Amino acid sequence: MRRVYFDASALVKRYSQEAGTNLMNEVFRLPSQMTCSTLGIVGVVATLVRKRNDGRLSPTLFAHAVDKLKAEVIDHEEFAVASVDDALLLAALDLITKHNLNATDAVILRSVLNLRQIIEDAGDQLMLWVCDKRLARAARDEDIAVFDPEEETLDRLRQLLDVAES
Repeated sequence: MRRVYFDASALVKRYSQEAGTNLMNEVFRLPSQMTCSTLGIVGVVATLVRKRNDGRLSPTLFAHAVDKLKAEVIDHEEFAVASVDDALLLAALDLITKHNLNATDAVILRSVLNLRQIIEDAGDQLMLWVCDKRLARAARDEDIAVFDPEEETLDRLRQLLDVAES
């Protein structure tokens, strides 16, 4: 099975209408194991707060989005949330220089690399959903499959997740 790891830049599209929302909604309907880091969850909430503060989200839509995030990601037992601890933070340091990443992107990439190592032993594959071009480039450099919901298509999504068209 393909495991999908979301960066906040992609996951936020599930909770706020923007380019790529249709594919984000679709991946939640298709069979896949979904993961994000605690840092990604914090990033999604921060983005939603920014959108509320600048008027792109009404207070009602903001509250609905946060409730939906809580139900689908934070409290959902089938959605895996990868912890971020000091060991992960320190292990990400080399990726900052190697790929010219900011600290958050380096931590996400290190988390993805760690998960890939674990799941490949079970025969599973990992795909990083990300809209951040620098993080996407670094992930590709590390041989991580990347899916950008702002640029990809539904057919490509189904192909990657081995789902027949219905």
